[in-house]
Amino acid sequence: MKPIKLKRILAAVAVAGVLSAGSVSAQEMTFFRIGTGGAGGTYFPIGGLIANAISNPPGSGKTCEQGGSCGVPGLIAIAQSTNASAHNVTAINAGQMEAGLTGAATLYFAYHGEGKFAGKAKPKLRIIAKLYPEDMHLIMKKGMNMNGLGDLKGQRVGIAQAGSGTQIAVELILDQHGVNRDNIDEAELNNAQSAERIADGHLDAYFYVAGTPVAAMIQLDNTKGMEIYSFSDDEVAMAHEILPYYGQSIIPAGTYAGIDYDVNTIAVNGILVTSIDQDEQLIYQITKALWNDTTRKLLDNGHAKGKVIREETALDGIKGLNVPLHPGAERYYKEAGIMMN
Repeated sequence: MKPIKLKRILAAVAVAGVLSAGSVSAQEMTFFRIGTGGAGGTYFPIGGLIANAISNPPGSGKTCEQGGSCGVPGLIAIAQSTNASAHNVTAINAGQMEAGLTGAATLYFAYHGEGKFAGKAKPKLRIIAKLYPEDMHLIMKKGMNMNGLGDLKGQRVGIAQAGSGTQIAVELILDQHGVNRDNIDEAELNNAQSAERIADGHLDAYFYVAGTPVAAMIQLDNTKGMEIYSFSDDEVAMAHEILPYYGQSIIPAGTYAGIDYDVNTIAVNGILVTSIDQDEQLIYQITKALWNDTTRKLLDNGHAKGKVIREETALDGIKGLNVPLHPGAERYYKEAGIMMN
């Protein structure tokens, strides 16, 4: 992997905190890229919090015990904006990123080579931790009403960016209701772009899976207004049949100021993953840094979904995916008593 000039790295971190990075510099700095998602979603800010928590560049000063950084010594982690789940698992398996966030369904399909990953399995993927539930949002223009997902026929619909976990799930769900690219005017856009298109009248509805509340949706709600489609119980059950790692969920009234009703929807767990090629000791140290008291404060204060990222639930739902933990993460969880030896 080619080294990246330090000047370029520091400039990019100062401006956006997002960067493609090399591995180890002459000063023994280790760079660790974490694939996230679009800037208007939840993966990007959560990835930034995790990157901040596990980083501890050379010359940081105080030790963790002295009130300084509690990250991995010499590590500079960078949250990199991407097209989210499907992009991240592909890049990690190919060695183009060291870690990333993904939905459980995408991880399952990618690791086992099923669905859109048929014949393109990603066997190097390994789990570090389950993070938080991600709700499927079907955002509609203000005042729009539908009696069922089939009503999307003939509409201008955002189906998320190409290669994203959201798009994989959305196309499978819509197909159950006779909706496809032949009978909608589809748009492959990220969350922020989709919200902008709703606001300017160029989209009728769009899908996005993310932890609530979502920044771009807050802005849309506060400016032009919006509606969120509430799935029927039958639609939830049908979605679960083809996407078993999605379950029923509720977005409570008031999550977005203009939405004064509970939204019945589906949700999937967001997971932090890496590659088996990553050093066991490094991933052990990263996992340990993820769950220390300093990180707890960063997560609690940094984002609403950060509060539900907890060590005691880090392995919830993992067994059913049949995707291995990274040996470094497994070692930490056994030492911490979270996992039996």
